[in-house]
Amino acid sequence: MIQVRSAGSAFLFLVALAGKVDCQSARFSPQLSAQATFAAIHVDPVPGGRSANQFVLEMPVAMLHAAALNNRLVLHAALDLEGWTMPHGVLGLGTWGEGFNDRRHPHTYVHEAMLAWTQRGRQGRFLPLVASISIGKGYVAFGSEDPMNRPALGFPVNHHWSQILERAAAIAGVRAGPLSLEASLFNGDEPEYPGQWPLLKRFGDSWAGRATVVITRGFELEASYAKVRSPEHRPGAATDQHKWHASGRLDRPIGSGGLKLLAEWARTSEASGFFVFRSALGEAAWTRAEHRVYYRFERTDRPEEERTLDPFRSVRPHLENSILGTTRWSVHTAGVNTRAATLGRVVHIEPILELAYARVSDRQGGLFSANGFYGRNSLWSGTLAVRVVAGNPMRMGRYGVAEETSSHGMRMR
Repeated sequence: MIQVRSAGSAFLFLVALAGKVDCQSARFSPQLSAQATFAAIHVDPVPGGRSANQFVLEMPVAMLHAAALNNRLVLHAALDLEGWTMPHGVLGLGTWGEGFNDRRHPHTYVHEAMLAWTQRGRQGRFLPLVASISIGKGYVAFGSEDPMNRPALGFPVNHHWSQILERAAAIAGVRAGPLSLEASLFNGDEPEYPGQWPLLKRFGDSWAGRATVVITRGFELEASYAKVRSPEHRPGAATDQHKWHASGRLDRPIGSGGLKLLAEWARTSEASGFFVFRSALGEAAWTRAEHRVYYRFERTDRPEEERTLDPFRSVRPHLENSILGTTRWSVHTAGVNTRAATLGRVVHIEPILELAYARVSDRQGGLFSANGFYGRNSLWSGTLAVRVVAGNPMRMGRYGVAEETSSHGMRMR
């Protein structure tokens, strides 16, 4: 309880600071924002066939976006306090990763700390080139945006198939007109606990590339590939992953409202193709005035790893022979939220109601049985939450030419 109170106090301090810091200067332009969500969650069933409830403070995040030298130098920073407020993860249908199963793991305290330098070509040239270099800890230039930036509160099952984050990364990018290309070098190991930093001696053992085309303002297509060295075994003794991803994203005003669409496909192979995991996802959100409705459907394969005495945790370090089978999750998620109150035009309070239903099935044999583990093959969850937002949170995970290519900011996330 002391940790939760400390995290809450830190978040309230950042909220107050966000309300005061919003200066626009030709030489230095910082923007600070913060958000957190107080949620009551019910899931039926969880491992063992019973139902479970959780009251949790999730996604307490403070973000800094600071530009200098006429926007050529930009700092992206995000502090995530989930390690304090949800050390045992948050309940979710099919969510997994970093040793957690059926609970989303807490992210590291330093979620982002990336410094980007962008050099622009002269105005008036035909398709002038824009080049950038980004260095620090954050997102690799691969896949779609962090679910934290997207409409649904619950994370999708495919989080670790469609994003590579919290790595020490160097990203080079170039843009010509509507086309941007990015290449990343990074460390393959993913975090094992919130306070852990990337293993710098492994920097450069993994790489990724991404191409993005802007069809029109607010509408972009993306394709990515990554080779990740031993992501789930920190010393590097496990198998590699080869990851492919493609998506289309629309985020633009239409009539008196705003429409946000995302469609994505992902494929990850491990152990030279012995394990192959696929995902397809589509989501839509419609915002009008202070209200928004949203829906997401995904069908994603998930590895079923050997678990510890805690059924929500898997054995670490992870090796390929600890995968007991593969399950396929078909998950429908729908929700509504509204901006119920505004405090001083800076802090917004947003109630959320979200429902989800999932069907889980076994694939390709193996020792794991979904029906035996959960007691049945259908699961559902309900969430009542209140999100507090201060300032205008930025789109995370896009640096240099990728930030310029994408649309900035979010409309009610």
